[in-house]
Amino acid sequence: MGEKHKSTKPPHVLLFPFPSQGHINPITQFGKRLNSKGVKTTLVTTIYISNKTLSNNTSIPIEPISDGFDDGGHQSADSSESYVNKFREVGSKSLADLIRKLNSEGNHIDAIVYDSFITWALDVAMEFGINGGCFFTQSCAVNNIYYHVHKGLLSIPPNATVSLPGLPNLQPSETPSFVHNPGPYPGWAHGLFNQFSNIHQARWVFTNTFYKLEEEVIEWMRKMWPLKVVGPTVPSMYLDKRLEEDNNYGISVLKPNHTECMKWLNDKPKGSVVYLSFGSGGKLGCEQMEEVAWGLNESNVDFLWVVRETEKEKLPKEFVAKGLVVGWCNQVEVLAHESIGCFVTHCGFNSTLETLSLGVPIVGMPQYSDQTTNAKCLEDIWDVGVRVKADEKGLVRRKNLALCIKEIMEREQGVVARRNANKWRDLAIQAVDEGGSSEKDINEFVFHLKA
Repeated sequence: MGEKHKSTKPPHVLLFPFPSQGHINPITQFGKRLNSKGVKTTLVTTIYISNKTLSNNTSIPIEPISDGFDDGGHQSADSSESYVNKFREVGSKSLADLIRKLNSEGNHIDAIVYDSFITWALDVAMEFGINGGCFFTQSCAVNNIYYHVHKGLLSIPPNATVSLPGLPNLQPSETPSFVHNPGPYPGWAHGLFNQFSNIHQARWVFTNTFYKLEEEVIEWMRKMWPLKVVGPTVPSMYLDKRLEEDNNYGISVLKPNHTECMKWLNDKPKGSVVYLSFGSGGKLGCEQMEEVAWGLNESNVDFLWVVRETEKEKLPKEFVAKGLVVGWCNQVEVLAHESIGCFVTHCGFNSTLETLSLGVPIVGMPQYSDQTTNAKCLEDIWDVGVRVKADEKGLVRRKNLALCIKEIMEREQGVVARRNANKWRDLAIQAVDEGGSSEKDINEFVFHLKA
């Protein structure tokens, strides 16, 4: 009788992202896909993030655990190294306590899908006999580079052109900043290269991309690991439209100026607006902020610019915007709006997948982390826009930015980029649609859970 009752329960998966908005969103979207297929999911995040979350419009409940920084999160740590070390020490115990609690309540856990940054989550899972699945939020191209650093096959910084399986030749500056300039972020850099330390013990390896986008690198990775390609993890109503209520990410730690954005965009002609955002964690220096502001003025276009409240003091005092400056927005809804003609982006991988999934050409302005490599791919491999060049001080000057915006908004390069962006949009939809490559990999995972 007990066994029969157990078999009727849906499989239960813990989702454990790294505690930042850019890592929470993709793994949450993966959870929604699992929910739609009869899998119960629970999102594990830190007490700080749980307390800061403004909304949870998903069917995924949240279970908070401590990372040792309950009041201030990783920003309150002395350094990236101290955060990573404390998170491992306190988080391992907190996660184990949560598993015991859920088990005692009859919430049997069938798998833990954990962020690739949090390798110790797999160690905790194995202590309880639970299968673990590593979830990569960054591109396979970037993971390829980090893997070669981890194995000692690529020096830091690279001293010559980088040639790796499935990738075009890269200049050292086109590798992630943690590779070509690791000095400013030693704690994060070590964690990124360490992602592969126990990956051979993972039951599954998930990646937030789609097959046609990174076909050669995916095939190379599949020779080493049980890789499942489950992206793009963009709300369903912007892709296949099979999850009818899935029209936003659902979990937010920043409040969007939604009504203001949509009202303003609705009054603009089709393809006339330049949208700018540098992500939930990006910080431009004061001089760079000024150059962007005056570059927008020189480009003489209507623009929607996301400048978080903590960054607005860096705007030039005399700057009069020919556009709208907001603290945050629902990015997928903005990119889907017909008035958007171009996306000036830091090229974080979530933003990269969103702009490809919605067919919007880009001006790439990478800042750090994986963004430099993503920008290379967007311009030279996927051919959906241009990268704006920085000067010897690492600053993008106003004239260069204005020229790149005009290139996409007014000239032939923009026509080509838009056509290619639409091609990638169609391929992204096909990947998650019924019978698509990502859909097949998700179904195979669910089958294993239910078997």
